[in-house]
Amino acid sequence: MKWFVAPDNNGKRIPVGDGLVEKVGEWQKWMRWSELTLTSDNTRYMTMLEPYRKLGYPIFGCNVAGSEMELNRTTGQKILKDAGVDIMPYKTFTSYDDAESFVKKTMKRYVSKPSGDANKALSYVSKSPADMIYMLRRWKKMGKLKQPFILQEFTPGIEMAVGGWFGKNGWSSAININFEHKKLMNGDLSVNTGEMGTVVSYVKKEKLANKVLFPASDYLMEIGYTGYIDVAVIIDENGTPWPLEYTSRPGWPHFQIISSLHEGDPVIWMRDLIDGYDSLEVKEGVSTGVVVTIPDFPFNRISREDLCGIPVYCDQENPNIHPAELMAGVAPNVVGNKVLDMPTWVSAGNYLLIATGVSATVSSSSKKAYEVIREIEIPNSPGYRTDIGNRLKHQIPTLQKLGYAKELTY
Repeated sequence: MKWFVAPDNNGKRIPVGDGLVEKVGEWQKWMRWSELTLTSDNTRYMTMLEPYRKLGYPIFGCNVAGSEMELNRTTGQKILKDAGVDIMPYKTFTSYDDAESFVKKTMKRYVSKPSGDANKALSYVSKSPADMIYMLRRWKKMGKLKQPFILQEFTPGIEMAVGGWFGKNGWSSAININFEHKKLMNGDLSVNTGEMGTVVSYVKKEKLANKVLFPASDYLMEIGYTGYIDVAVIIDENGTPWPLEYTSRPGWPHFQIISSLHEGDPVIWMRDLIDGYDSLEVKEGVSTGVVVTIPDFPFNRISREDLCGIPVYCDQENPNIHPAELMAGVAPNVVGNKVLDMPTWVSAGNYLLIATGVSATVSSSSKKAYEVIREIEIPNSPGYRTDIGNRLKHQIPTLQKLGYAKELTY
């Protein structure tokens, strides 16, 4: 395997993965060599990869049209609507002043969703019109507006997502449901980080897939999409799923967590999907994943250089430990009755790893994930949520009464 890691926004080389995998400085020269090219995001290099797609190179991941489904909120909502999916009322803005005037006029509660690869803190669920207007003014003062954003009318309910792998001949039979925990702290408190942990399960049948995922199949086929895609929704008290957004990429930590449910060589089933065959085999049960970080995640005000080199003492052969911002290094280790400098995984940023647990139920899979974490030792105050999956104890019975998540057991 060859791994290309894009430089940071300042053009600096990122050391993630150094000494663990073979990294290359130029991805283009390896395209002909590769039997499969896997893209992990949908922002940079999409346009540059498009000519390779047209020439038939085996690329598994988002393309330009697919990235618009997620990054352009208005486009994503239009695709859903054109496919016959009911969507929440929303309005697109390019001005905080215009958005404030709109909120004052309607006096409703809104959810703000940014377009593009924006700061996750710009995704915001307001508690009232006043709350929303305050945040709009705050973002304006901080100069945060870089791209358009939408305001969706707030709908109370349970957040859930459904997704799958799409290839030349359509969907793999392996469809998953997942429940993200986006806030930094227990009880969904503090800032939005994108995802601090997730509960994932592959299902044989799912009502939500029929309602919001499969309707866009013709569009995905038309644009030549290959890779992972899902739709996050709010399911209201009447059982109506209201789409929030597409994710047109193998999101993190979702990709690491769901990989714990896969059997066999991933290159084979991904390449097969590109060629029109569904060979993905998955485990029954639930995978719960927990993100482990160090300060100053998620604020990222400390330089990467100052975050590198912190040892992560763990069983490196454990398949339920998924390295994220790690690299090979040297650190003090206890060997017999001595302390010696030995090769060790060390930090290469503040988003260190994802610990997973796989079991028949949500509660037992969550318990296993935390058992993995307890065996890991990290200096410098590691942090993680301790309640991933807990809220599903109350949410699963409600969802099942509405016809969703029928195969899931807490």
